[in-house]
Amino acid sequence: MQELAADAIRTIGADHIALREQVLAELRRRIVDGDYAQGERLTETRLADDFGVSRNPVREALRVVEAEGFVQILPRRGAVVATLDETAVRDLFSVREQLETLAAGLAAERASEQDIARLRQLCDDARTATEAQDFGRVAELNSDFHRAVIEVSGNRWLHSISAAMYHHVHWVFRVGAAQRAPHSSEEHVRLVDAIAARDRPAATEAARLHVEAAAKAALGQRPTA
Repeated sequence: MQELAADAIRTIGADHIALREQVLAELRRRIVDGDYAQGERLTETRLADDFGVSRNPVREALRVVEAEGFVQILPRRGAVVATLDETAVRDLFSVREQLETLAAGLAAERASEQDIARLRQLCDDARTATEAQDFGRVAELNSDFHRAVIEVSGNRWLHSISAAMYHHVHWVFRVGAAQRAPHSSEEHVRLVDAIAARDRPAATEAARLHVEAAAKAALGQRPTA
């Protein structure tokens, strides 16, 4: 009986955590996909109705997305979806360049054949999604690709530092995915080719050029070919 009681307690706790994480993931997704527009007000009551849950997990999720920079708490307005202004985008890509060039260089030295095959598969999947004009899926695969390069680098600090950043990378990419996707796909292939060739300088340069092109696109400029 005591064992059953203990199992019940663990199940209740697990359900609570699962519900909180589900609300958080869905709230992030709706912001990133533009279902909740930049500058839009988000009340606990409205979100609880949208998600079909109580206000408690919504309140917890709002705290997390505020800390992550997706939501701002404004006087007399409460929670509103943050705005991707020019300063925020430039700051994001400045950090991204430093992390991704380092990760690409390390990946060129440490990637296994299985790692390279995985990266190529992600490129193929992204190309297929682009041709199908499934840009939501393209955005997911873009983030998956960059997280995979970080993982292949084998540097646990890069993995830890970049985790929160890639939620924002996904957000920025999703806004202009239809225009950016074909360019991004080609740049990813060039990066994987350099990693497969074990050419650290070439991989680092491919990553730098990719981030530079993505930044120009995000800031409304013509992307680099």
